[in-house]
Amino acid sequence: MTEKEYNECVNRYADNVYRFILKNLKHTANAEDVVQSAFQALWEQRTTVQEATAKALLFTIAYRKMIDHIRKQRRVTYEASMNSYEKGTEQKNRNLKEVLDRALERLDEIKRSLVLLKDYEGYSYEEIGNITGLSASQVKVYLHRARLQLKEYLVTIENII
Repeated sequence: MTEKEYNECVNRYADNVYRFILKNLKHTANAEDVVQSAFQALWEQRTTVQEATAKALLFTIAYRKMIDHIRKQRRVTYEASMNSYEKGTEQKNRNLKEVLDRALERLDEIKRSLVLLKDYEGYSYEEIGNITGLSASQVKVYLHRARLQLKEYLVTIENII
């Protein structure tokens, strides 16, 4: 394809390709970008393209560029939604941490220590007994009572909101 044939192809098919892409993307700026990149790709291949097959090749290139554009938009939209989800999750986690901290503050020192050692640090009942000087059965009883107090505090609607 010569330069003159390429220019004729642009004049002949630009509106058709643009209309096709615009109907699919429904956004003028994006459609213009896709059409421009399609014509650019056709220009880069002009030495190997026959004038008779230029229209079909142009529409094929434009279609593939449009699909690439749609995939890219979905990826960007997905990443943006994930970022907003992560920010919301961070905020919820921060609020949850504050509620849990307030709940732990309501426990007496022994119960708070037992909960922290068992649930936060992961010690066994025997190890907690050795650390605190309590028997394993005392640790279990005090932990049970502490968890009941935490549950009672955490399930009230004022503390959840």
